[in-house]
Amino acid sequence: MADMLSTTTAAPAVIRRTDYQVPDWLIPDIALDFDLDPALTKVRATLSVTRNGAHDRPLRLDGDGLVPLEVTVDGRPLEQTEWHLEAGALIIPLTGEAHSVETLVELAPERNSKLMGLYASGGLLCTQCEAEGFRRITFFPDRPDILSRYSVRMIADKARFPILLANGDPIDQGDAADGRHWALWNDPFPKPCYLFALVAADLACNADSFTTMSGRAVQLGIWVKEADLPRTAHAMKALKDSMAWDERIYGREYDLDVFNIVAVADFNFGAMENKGLNIFNSRYILADPETATDIDYDGVEGVVAHEYFHNWSGNRVTCRDWFQLSLKEGFTVFRDQNFSADMGSHAVKRIEDVRILRAAQFQEDSGPLAHPIRPESYMEISNFYTSTIYNKGAEVIRMMALMLGAERFRAGSDLYFERHDGQAATCEDFVLAMEEGGQIDLGQFRRWYEQAGTPHVRAQMAHDAASQTVTLTLEQTVPPTPGQPDKQPMAIPLRTALFDSATGQHHGHELLMLTQPQQSFTFPGFASAPILSINRGFSAPVIVETNRSQADLAFLSAHDDDPFARYEAMQQLMVNVLIGRIAGQAVDDGAVIDAIRNTLTDPMLDPAFIAETIRLPSEAYLGDQMKQVDPDAIHAARDAIQTKIGTELETLWRDVHAKTKANAFSISPAAKGARKLRNAALHYLVAAGAQDGPAIAFAQFSEADNMTERQAALGSLANGSSPEREAALDIFYNRYSADALTLDKWFQTQAFALHPDAVEQVEELGRHKDFTLANPNRVRSLYGAFAGNQWAFHHKSGKGYRLVADCIIALDKLNPQTAARLVPPLGRWKRFDEARATLMRAELQRILAEPGLSKDVTEQASKSLE
Repeated sequence: MADMLSTTTAAPAVIRRTDYQVPDWLIPDIALDFDLDPALTKVRATLSVTRNGAHDRPLRLDGDGLVPLEVTVDGRPLEQTEWHLEAGALIIPLTGEAHSVETLVELAPERNSKLMGLYASGGLLCTQCEAEGFRRITFFPDRPDILSRYSVRMIADKARFPILLANGDPIDQGDAADGRHWALWNDPFPKPCYLFALVAADLACNADSFTTMSGRAVQLGIWVKEADLPRTAHAMKALKDSMAWDERIYGREYDLDVFNIVAVADFNFGAMENKGLNIFNSRYILADPETATDIDYDGVEGVVAHEYFHNWSGNRVTCRDWFQLSLKEGFTVFRDQNFSADMGSHAVKRIEDVRILRAAQFQEDSGPLAHPIRPESYMEISNFYTSTIYNKGAEVIRMMALMLGAERFRAGSDLYFERHDGQAATCEDFVLAMEEGGQIDLGQFRRWYEQAGTPHVRAQMAHDAASQTVTLTLEQTVPPTPGQPDKQPMAIPLRTALFDSATGQHHGHELLMLTQPQQSFTFPGFASAPILSINRGFSAPVIVETNRSQADLAFLSAHDDDPFARYEAMQQLMVNVLIGRIAGQAVDDGAVIDAIRNTLTDPMLDPAFIAETIRLPSEAYLGDQMKQVDPDAIHAARDAIQTKIGTELETLWRDVHAKTKANAFSISPAAKGARKLRNAALHYLVAAGAQDGPAIAFAQFSEADNMTERQAALGSLANGSSPEREAALDIFYNRYSADALTLDKWFQTQAFALHPDAVEQVEELGRHKDFTLANPNRVRSLYGAFAGNQWAFHHKSGKGYRLVADCIIALDKLNPQTAARLVPPLGRWKRFDEARATLMRAELQRILAEPGLSKDVTEQASKSLE
């Protein structure tokens, strides 16, 4: 048997979107028979194959690390001279139009550290096939435009694996000899192989049911270790809420008799939407007040919804090829964002989504790994599960929804689902459905799918007192990105309002369509110059530059009736002061402190919204506003103003912290908002250097009845060097060392800490007995978090770069996908001073020089050096 963990070549081929060809052979049906065992699993696959078109090309079945033990065609065993292997694929010359092809292979799931294909995790066997993992299970044309009906039979030791699950509906089960048992599952809906799933485990089930809008009863199951059952109630509620929401908003009903979710500890992604059997990273299923923060609760709700919504936007209608990935992911992120907004606060959810977009996707768009939401080429498809595909893809759908309006967008989505149900579609198919269903011309808008980079919009407003008119001039530019030096103008929808500074009111907002490099819009009826509110609700994923004064921004931060625009004005007020300080200018920060004071004392505002609005821009976001990032200057300026805000408003912070203390835990929006504001107040109190700050934080840490307040207090303490810091870290570790997900928080909090010795602390944590490269969650909690800690990661010595590069090199031998996701922070070297840039380039070159490097890491590192 071949080594399933062997690395790929160091010079992977480039796959291009324009080279797409329809498949030579189709597989209408496949029957899989699994003889399951962690050490040695046998997989027998029977494929019905049909020739697609007039050609004489052989049948090519992809494989990765597989050795065929048997190959049979139409019941006749083939001699070894009648087939051959080519780059891992099984090649069988065939005559005629249709055949039955059977293969038998052996696997070693317990040796599969890549966590792709069939692997072992925490005593269970499970699969992950997206994007190209099915070829590690059996020989098959592993591409998303091959849709097949699956029948799956599993046999395993009953004591060790009493639960046998697969896609679709259960058909039959029974006992076999030698203490074994079997189960048969059938999925009647044709699906691509990336949606195949199987689980064999000893698990307990949180069982429930849902009645669909047509009256069908669907049996629901969330499968976890028995001790974790009490932590699944929130996930089950989220699932039922998602099912009802998708019926109400999109008219989409679930189509099988069962829907199962399984939580596993070792998983490269957040979750996977396999038809009828979703497999989840346990961090997005398990939640209770003792171990999960409010962010975790929101994450569970959002990811459960996301994977469920994929049943239609991804499964029933899937992707023709992987270049169309945003077809399912961008649309489904848009759907889950709106679901989460409906479940909580629309204003806060929008702020959170934009903050994530700016932190991840804007950085991606401005670096060497920039790509359109429909890429043109790749070496390794796993590298394109990016914020651009997901988050920017969602923003593109959101712009279409805004331009069409609710009714026409629903008409477009209905047409898309009806026209392409059971098909492998393209992004163009989606846009065409929106054009026809929504009766709109999206010709220029298609450039959002074709061009990389974040558009910059410059807005300048001029008032003419004589004619009482206002002229708003908008200019757009799309910066050059790798492979796209010259850009065409985009279609950019900008929600805009003009405020009367005397009354604090406006006369309604307008949706301005910016389609030219420069356009002017004229508004009559203004005796005095108004104040501009633009890109309200973040109507377009662009960077807006305006000539608004600090006084204008302060006004909007107090009066704008669009929550996002109000938040944005406050953020820009802060950014202007901070960038001025970083540049060494004498800047008046009084407007920022007054705006925070006014926001804190406004009784009409939601506490969660207040907490978001008074939050200082992150150090990474400030770096994005600079031509050259200076981590030390940014940290010093931000720390100084944070201290001043904490000191000058200390009485308010103490009052807010005391008044938002709850008597009992609840996950209601009001309770979550109060906790968010309380933690913000604590953060400013500690940052102010108040003598009793660490004691207040430690008291919150000790008395908290929930993880949200406990971890926030630990985070505030972790930034300093007080005795309370060490005590809290020790207490947290001793309390949660047996709970892997919660222990991840202990690693993550220290990796994120703005502590002078953060690099050394992370280095020490990498040697901790509870750290392991084998678990992606643990790697992300330490090295992923540390790479996002701008001040520490970019330590001028370069030791932060070396730490992450060492991790990438070691991890690549076990799990290339997770290793590749750690490369991008090193690729931003062009944004930093020459000394840091030289150190980052050296680490990228060291990574590329590593023998046997995977194509995942090779692609990321080589592109990062360009």
